[in-house]
Amino acid sequence: MKKIVILISGRGSNLQALLSAQLPCTVTAVISNLADAGGLEIAKQHGITTQVVSHRDYADRASFDTALAKLIDGYQPDFIVLAGFMRILTAGFVNQYLGKLINIHPSLLPAYAGMNTHERALQDGVKIHGCTVHYVTPDLDHGPIIIQAAVAVMDNDSPQTLAARVLSEEHNIYTQAIRWLCTGQVTLNAGGKVRYTQQQVNGATLISPNLE
Repeated sequence: MKKIVILISGRGSNLQALLSAQLPCTVTAVISNLADAGGLEIAKQHGITTQVVSHRDYADRASFDTALAKLIDGYQPDFIVLAGFMRILTAGFVNQYLGKLINIHPSLLPAYAGMNTHERALQDGVKIHGCTVHYVTPDLDHGPIIIQAAVAVMDNDSPQTLAARVLSEEHNIYTQAIRWLCTGQVTLNAGGKVRYTQQQVNGATLISPNLE
């Protein structure tokens, strides 16, 4: 059975979804850069080892990443899953775990990489927004895409209401992506593109606003 380490910084919404899904893998540890991250308590309730590596204890990003990598390596994970981990990782760290580091981002990448995705989507007047699970590469939020989910943007949406709808889909697709990875149904080919061993796209179309 595959082993994963989950990295968090906050309340642990996606962590909760992953742990509740009874995935075919072993979560060997949940690690946070913040000691007061709510997700640590969720992990403890599931009987999972928790660790804290505070970025504030290190002079720079590289030294923090070195300490984090040392801790991660002690668990020998097959995948490192970022679930609301609010640190930009150095290229050295990312390259060390290339093909093993997974992230979820609240937009339909490559659109709206970075922060404040929902505000930016509303400002631009897009009609479809969503979320993306992808492999992490040194190019921020531009790694190979595993799965995406889209939601319609409503006329009366605020960043908060749009974020809530997107978050619900994050829970769905992140658990699916990790299930695929842990059962070998998703791999990277020699060209760095995602390959599915069984999954087929059903051709469904989302149009927003609806056609009359």
